[in-house]
Amino acid sequence: MRMVHARGPRVGFDTTVTVGSGSGCYKRSMERLAVTRHPLGSRARVLLTSVFGPYARDDEHGSRTINPMELYHNQVTRVQGPFSLRMFHRSWGLMLIQANLEAATTLLDFPTLERFEEEIKTVAYDVVGISGILPNIGKVKLMCEIVRRHQPKATIVVGGHIANRPGLREVIDADHVVAGEGVRWFRTFLGEDPAAPVRHPLIVSAVGARTMGVPFGRGPGETAATVIPSVGCPLGCNFCSTSAMFGGKGRFFSFYEGGDELFEVMRGLEQALGARSFFVMDENFLLHRKRALRLLELMREHGKAWGLYVFSSANALRLYTDDELVGLGVSWVWLGLEGEESAYAKLKGTDTQGLVRRLQSLGIRVLGSSIVGLAGHGADNIDRAIDQAVAHDAEFHQFMLYTPVPGTPLHAEHRANGTLLSAEECPDADTHGQLRFNYRHPRIRNGEETEYLLRAFRRDFEVNGPSVTRIARTLLRGWLALKDHPDPRVRDRIAFETKDLPTQYAGALWASERWFVRSNPALAARLRTTRRAVEQEFGWKARLAARVIGPVVLATLWREERRLRRGRTYEPPTFYEANPAAAGRAELATRGAVPCRWVEPPARTAETSEAVA
Repeated sequence: MRMVHARGPRVGFDTTVTVGSGSGCYKRSMERLAVTRHPLGSRARVLLTSVFGPYARDDEHGSRTINPMELYHNQVTRVQGPFSLRMFHRSWGLMLIQANLEAATTLLDFPTLERFEEEIKTVAYDVVGISGILPNIGKVKLMCEIVRRHQPKATIVVGGHIANRPGLREVIDADHVVAGEGVRWFRTFLGEDPAAPVRHPLIVSAVGARTMGVPFGRGPGETAATVIPSVGCPLGCNFCSTSAMFGGKGRFFSFYEGGDELFEVMRGLEQALGARSFFVMDENFLLHRKRALRLLELMREHGKAWGLYVFSSANALRLYTDDELVGLGVSWVWLGLEGEESAYAKLKGTDTQGLVRRLQSLGIRVLGSSIVGLAGHGADNIDRAIDQAVAHDAEFHQFMLYTPVPGTPLHAEHRANGTLLSAEECPDADTHGQLRFNYRHPRIRNGEETEYLLRAFRRDFEVNGPSVTRIARTLLRGWLALKDHPDPRVRDRIAFETKDLPTQYAGALWASERWFVRSNPALAARLRTTRRAVEQEFGWKARLAARVIGPVVLATLWREERRLRRGRTYEPPTFYEANPAAAGRAELATRGAVPCRWVEPPARTAETSEAVA
């Protein structure tokens, strides 16, 4: 459903074998799992780490300014300047593995090179696991060299999307290069029970969120918790590296098979984090209809006014009525639009623009994802393709180059055809979907794709405006449609989601209108219409806020614009965490390692036992 070439949320180690197909694949796939056990077993001391930063700069290790560790700014709001949505996402897969090992396991997330080397020099480890994506290959290589230099007896395990790169073993010095779901692989490797229930780590979906120069999402319940029900995708689009990493089309693995298990995990996250909404990290959550409807039943039974942010295909959304979507609390959807020339089965028979309008009428914000550079794209039709994408007027729009990433069927096809570029022609560090093709396109040559991609982002911004103002428009639609809904859960949720409309959003609309009044009068007029609609609905409070908060936001916009013009970039903080066994190591406690926390797995229900059997 997505192209995941760039930095963003990563699930899985991402390590291990291909999972079996369909529900209950766990037991069947375990029969094929052949992993050499570490001699120390569960007594091994483990370090899990992401690749080192800084990330948002050009350097000899493969970092690129154009490819920062920010999913939205990287590939969704990248040309929106001070309006861009800025945030970081933890390495969720590493957190999941750490929470599910009995062995002493430390997690070092977003270290600098100096911090990583200092850890390797100072603390003894028996296993070092490094997770990365294809552009990180230079960093992974150097990290392996550092481990070999300072701890030559340590076993090095490399995973993540990078594991699908052909010839990786000849480039890096690692003992194991594995791809797929990582909890089972590490449990088996360390002699632990690979079939044990899965604990869910406490994950706040975003870190350091800001837009228009203003931090946000820092109050109680303001930031979603991340919940990971499954990995892999049954649809298996030919370009999707996430689907390929977990076995390809038709293959996925569910951590929580049924709605009862998932509900209990979500309730645990709610209690521990004060969460009111959940970023559901599942490639196509709504496609698992039985689980979703059981979750809806339990939410109604227990009066849960939760909001769900989901990934979905168009064909899955069509399985649900408006009442079911609203009852489930679906508030945000990442939707693969791909393009009118794509012909993917998940879009067959779907009026995608009509679908987006339907969702927005319910207050559901949409992140549409479109491809630039499909086989049929060229100078004669690229503008029509861009205009068709922009016409969806989604709250966010991701544009990605059609890129064959190692491990995908698309990559295999180009490899067989001899159309892939060599590493000298296109380095791995530039193969991330936001710069250039790594193959010879039949109709687009000479680097034209780079300009086409930027053209798509710019046109969407020029026509539809900042994403933050589009959100305000759709929140208002949702409020008008649902404020008198018969279900008190729905009224409660929509009231919470729109509580900032008459204040912060009113100010943001006022500031945005002034920002564009000279450079883009048509857009300014559109923003004025939304602001006046908010003021009409909420009265004096919104009118006052627009004129009091608005000038402050306008000032922060200009300040952020000056920062960015001077080359300001953002980097994530470093996280250093220990599971209970690792917390007992004195050297970690003195170095400031904080405990990792999780939700204990719920007991299996009759529904779940039937699904797994």
